[in-house]
Amino acid sequence: MTQTRMAREVAEIPAAAARVLDQTGPAVRQAAAAMRRLDPGLLITVARGSSDHAATYLKYAVELLAGVPVASVRPSVASVYGRPLRLKGAVCIGISQSGQSPDIVEMMQAARTGGALSVAITNHANSPMGAAASHCLDLQAGVEQSVAATKTFVTSVVAGLSLLAEWQQDAALLHALDKLPGSLEKALQLDWSPLAARLSRAHSVYVLGRGPAFAIANECALKLKETCGLHAESYSTAEVLHGPAALVQAQFPVLALGVGDAALPHVVTTAERLASQGADVFLTGRASQGATLLPSVPDLHPLVAPLALGTAFYSFVEGLARRRGFDPDTPPHLRKVTETV
Repeated sequence: MTQTRMAREVAEIPAAAARVLDQTGPAVRQAAAAMRRLDPGLLITVARGSSDHAATYLKYAVELLAGVPVASVRPSVASVYGRPLRLKGAVCIGISQSGQSPDIVEMMQAARTGGALSVAITNHANSPMGAAASHCLDLQAGVEQSVAATKTFVTSVVAGLSLLAEWQQDAALLHALDKLPGSLEKALQLDWSPLAARLSRAHSVYVLGRGPAFAIANECALKLKETCGLHAESYSTAEVLHGPAALVQAQFPVLALGVGDAALPHVVTTAERLASQGADVFLTGRASQGATLLPSVPDLHPLVAPLALGTAFYSFVEGLARRRGFDPDTPPHLRKVTETV
């Protein structure tokens, strides 16, 4: 069988991560130095789709490591409603694979006008978004042809984590990022075939996570929808108990993404509760009663471990799409570049 474009791009993730770490160093250090001089009390993010999931990942990482609150600002505040925001002393991080969507560009311009230090994370440094920002981190991911973003999602998170580590001068995170490409290579070899066997015939699925892993849960649910035609919803392992758990009955599939951080016991507790309701629960991070344990890359820094899970999931979901009879390169009704206002 001819390899899909998505499969080729997923296989490129470790090399792409190594490239962005190696080649964006000067730009990252310049932006980080500007952030240290500013000493912001607030960060905002501007993004949509997979890029917004990358922004959610960075929200948790920044709040956990730097203690600075991060808020997502909807682009329509500027592009549709024309409302200026007072952002003096804040940092605005825009994330877009193409850097072309008019609403993202307009919000980035508005943030800079409103007084924010703006940083663009994009695979096209010469794009309108790149030009609109004070600093631009070029992902160096190479051409991504598949509609489903994979290597650009991972490199967006890597660039953001690199910026965070340099801003905070955090040696542990810098070391973890240096080792990350090798960890991502290991993630591509993980066998999640038990989950594939269950979801090959599924109609709905919940994907759960907490902290940065919740951002990966959001990304997983999106990919299951767009590549597999599968109705998937993502929740925090806390929020799923506030209503959505009522739908979980016998043989309802649940993927719970656990990593070795402070939230893991809570993820396990929720997984066990849903398993007791009859769900088919698949869990990473720790074995638990009633759940099928999926393998993960061990002993990773808690701020990079969810990214390894996301990489493993990309390899898994490409095969699942084909198993369900879909071409993951050409999801129905979708285009590679989505331009919204």
